[in-house]
Amino acid sequence: MSDRLPDGTYRGWADLLAARLAARDPGFRYANLAVRGKLIGQIAAEQVDLAAAMGADLVTLVGGLNDTLRPKCDMGRVRGLLEESVAKLAPNCGQLVLMRSPGRRGPVLERYRSRMEQLFSCIDELAAEHGAVVVDLYSAETLSDPRMWAEDRLHLTGEGHRRVAEAVWQRLGHPAESDWRTPLEPTPVPSWTTRRRADAAFAREYLLPWIGRRLTGRSSGDGRAPKRPELASLACEDTP
Repeated sequence: MSDRLPDGTYRGWADLLAARLAARDPGFRYANLAVRGKLIGQIAAEQVDLAAAMGADLVTLVGGLNDTLRPKCDMGRVRGLLEESVAKLAPNCGQLVLMRSPGRRGPVLERYRSRMEQLFSCIDELAAEHGAVVVDLYSAETLSDPRMWAEDRLHLTGEGHRRVAEAVWQRLGHPAESDWRTPLEPTPVPSWTTRRRADAAFAREYLLPWIGRRLTGRSSGDGRAPKRPELASLACEDTP
């Protein structure tokens, strides 16, 4: 999300990473099963078995964070589903990558910090048990900078996605192409009036619809299919 290409489609960190890996391997194939807004139960039911059956050299699993943002979140169930998912994926791929996702600085992060840290502790434990790699974005102060987040305050900007791709790239042992932790240049703090106008626009355009979906049990990903459901060669036009 929020890394839009000229044709209106979304790219994101996984596609950026895949393009870089493809440039090193002419036979590279890539699948992307992710769908926005999915909970860990949906990921486990709809994506994990498919990913495990692919026998891929590299699999990334990012799940559970959407659950922590729900008013009623059973962290025990989240942990159990993550354990099941990792246990299926780890033996059936060359390298499993897990992620401690970043959080935007502000009141939302503080409200859900305890749940998020429980989730990340679980991820660390599963990685140690199954030999997975963990990319720690949560501890990176740069990625908590509000300027790294899009207007919906839930998804990273294009620059944020670029930095996540670089972080995963480096964690996989590839030579750094940039320092993804470098802070953004200081900018003047917007006036109180400007900040309140932005808050009002955010509430109207994003927060109220988000609350409406929560109350009615809907998700922004309902009815959406994954962009790359099968392993296939990465076309040259996908390369940044």
